[in-house]
Amino acid sequence: MADILALGLSHYPPLWGPDERMCWILKRMLQNPRLPETLRTPDGWPALMRAEWGNDEGTSSAARHRATLVDWFTRTRAALDAFKPDFVLMWGDDQYENFKEDVVPPYCISAYERFKFAVPPGNVWGETDKVYDLPGHRAGAKMLATRLIEEGFDTAYAYKPLHHPLGHAFTNAVLYLDYDRRGFDYPIVPFAINCYGRKVLAQRGGLPVFDREIPASEFDPPAPTPKRLFDLGAATARILADSPYRVALLASSGWSHAFLTEKNNFLWPDTPADRRMYEALTTSDWAAWRDMTGAAVEDSGQQEILNWSCLAGAMSALDRKPQETGFVDTWIFNSSKAFLIAAP
Repeated sequence: MADILALGLSHYPPLWGPDERMCWILKRMLQNPRLPETLRTPDGWPALMRAEWGNDEGTSSAARHRATLVDWFTRTRAALDAFKPDFVLMWGDDQYENFKEDVVPPYCISAYERFKFAVPPGNVWGETDKVYDLPGHRAGAKMLATRLIEEGFDTAYAYKPLHHPLGHAFTNAVLYLDYDRRGFDYPIVPFAINCYGRKVLAQRGGLPVFDREIPASEFDPPAPTPKRLFDLGAATARILADSPYRVALLASSGWSHAFLTEKNNFLWPDTPADRRMYEALTTSDWAAWRDMTGAAVEDSGQQEILNWSCLAGAMSALDRKPQETGFVDTWIFNSSKAFLIAAP
């Protein structure tokens, strides 16, 4: 049996920018014309949210938030380096990046030879022309797709991109695992999950549309169910454990997102719902993960937690318990962040 390393992390986009811009999503949500008047200024916010905002619009809190996240990325990278995988399989969401109106698969394995992408401009590292050129692992990706199809998972696969070289769920995972810029040369196999489901095209997989009301008839078909993705992750783990490859399985995403949480006026995430799932993660309550409903996921703005449904299924199939976990909550930085390390 091959060894498997299980990892989970956040790909929080504002982290690659400077501290003074880390609140840009919240500032964008404050422009919602339908936002209740009492919530337009900090005076009407919950006390903990006001405290995190402080007197500098969150810049000081952003530095502390960054330090916590970077510490977890450092720990995760250390576990990856100690394990030395043949490749890293990454479950991440595609937010209207590679998959658009021409096709939206429920999930798709990228069996590319190489992945080339540039570091975004205005980044915290001050890099203006940095380009990553990473190897893929086509043999491992094709083997996995084949075996999943044979087990009843109608898995899409691709040998080249459609509209985008690589979605940010995957590129940011690489950027943050290489936060100290030591280099990153592990082969990767991105496994894209359609987490955004009913809003992936209607909302272009991102921030809510404020200039018009989107009728229910314009929403897209739903994302795969948590149960299906849990079982997909379990099958993936079993197949790779029975393979000749030493693989790191990595879920890349935050959990509840403020800009997806309508019941909170798109201002803060559903932290209580995230903490319930985090407790189920730390106690290996895999039934709680498998029994989540798509409606509950949408209600809590937890669309991206579906990437972790795959990881939870893998942990269950491997009979693996988390060794290190972390939960980073916030009122103003858009999303709850979770981390997991579970070595063989």
